[in-house]
Amino acid sequence: MAHESTYQPQAGIEKWMDDRLPVMRLVHDSFVDFPTPKNLNYWYTFGGILTFCLVAQIATGITLAMHYVANDTMAFASVEHIMRDVNFGWLIRYSHAVGASMFFLAVYLHMFRGMYYGSYKAPREVLWILGCIIFLLMMATGFMGYVLPWGQMSFWGATVITSLFGAIPIIGDPIQQWMLGGFAVGNPALNRFFSLHYLLPFVIFGMVVLHVWALHVPGNNNPTGIDAKGPQDTVPFHPYYTVKDAFGLVIFMLIFAGFVFFAPNALGHPDNYIPANNLVTPAHIVPEWYLLPFYAILRSITFDFGIPFTDIIFIKAKFLGVIAMFASIGVLFVLPWLDTSKVRSMRYRPIMRFFFLIIFLPACVGLGWVGAETPAKVLYQQGEFTYYADYFEGEELTTLTYDTAEERDHAVESLVAVGTEVEIRDGTPFQFQMVHLGLILTIVYFAYFIIIMPLVGIIETPRPMPASIAESVLPRSSASAAAAE
Repeated sequence: MAHESTYQPQAGIEKWMDDRLPVMRLVHDSFVDFPTPKNLNYWYTFGGILTFCLVAQIATGITLAMHYVANDTMAFASVEHIMRDVNFGWLIRYSHAVGASMFFLAVYLHMFRGMYYGSYKAPREVLWILGCIIFLLMMATGFMGYVLPWGQMSFWGATVITSLFGAIPIIGDPIQQWMLGGFAVGNPALNRFFSLHYLLPFVIFGMVVLHVWALHVPGNNNPTGIDAKGPQDTVPFHPYYTVKDAFGLVIFMLIFAGFVFFAPNALGHPDNYIPANNLVTPAHIVPEWYLLPFYAILRSITFDFGIPFTDIIFIKAKFLGVIAMFASIGVLFVLPWLDTSKVRSMRYRPIMRFFFLIIFLPACVGLGWVGAETPAKVLYQQGEFTYYADYFEGEELTTLTYDTAEERDHAVESLVAVGTEVEIRDGTPFQFQMVHLGLILTIVYFAYFIIIMPLVGIIETPRPMPASIAESVLPRSSASAAAAE
């Protein structure tokens, strides 16, 4: 929330600087004396954790760029050179690689917290939209960084993702060729991805500054979703929340360090330690784990959109999948207007909390699991494969069944040899595959935003809320004061 400045420069040089460039006043008013709701819990520490992650990624990324060679014949070797020959290069590279996963883990928790407590609702719509832009930039930066090691998964991941633009009618192929600098992923594409991967973190940093600025205009939301009414509802950011954020950051750094030192490759793919080879396609191409839910949405669309029972097709399956994938991100931008409830926090919305915790969150996790598996993986099968051979003995139809196609083919050869006309067919059992689960979870994902959220906001009767933050934060103190009187 906007408030009057309380900064009082003490030394002469502070007063001189404050009159000319009031940087210290800005820092003091934004991060020291900024009035913050009293009831923020540890879910609100991820803002500080994300700032740490961004700075760490920029610092380690600049160091890695000093040794990396953006050339398709030398990129893989340069990464190995960093790991083996550069002093503490292994630590810098693992910190950067694991840091990307930790960055996305923190941002997902940050976004889910914002959704649960209604931090996207008025007057914080611009704050939420800026956060979504940061998330989109992070996805682009993470994808381009995944390409740079130039291993098998890097090369083929880039091939699959860039081919999505080729699915756009008419303009798709020119856009794809313009992105790649040619007709396939190669040295021009690697150079472009490296340049953009180096540049985009600074764009993200600038967007974070705008994000913090937008936060400080209306002030923090809080678990109750009730705006602070005055000084009784707030405390200075320092030392109360600097200490709390520092504790949360220490816990996060312990988890971070655990991955870096004990399981640095647990979140990566082993095929990326094989040099890129455009003649050998991996058995299963997957992006990094933090992009898997959107990858699952892309793959779940296996049908064309057109007029049923005709050959008229308006949108082919591949382009429809691309639309669904980008729509799954785009729907987050309009979330403030999809939620029709006047109550922010799901603490007081039991029906919406049920849908969020029991339906939406499992759907998101499930999409990540689906994206990591092969689409044809069978989850449930009813019946067995059966192979049939039909032929007539006189006027009577005879059907023979076999357990394998080889047995049937051998029997058919014998029947054909004596002049019998045989018709073969396969009996395929019902199979529920991973791609079918992906389609169901995709429908659930979109239904949550487009159907459930607007309808529940209209029909739900929220629970009673306290009149102010102070009531929910200090009930014991209020009771003690009343008893003292």
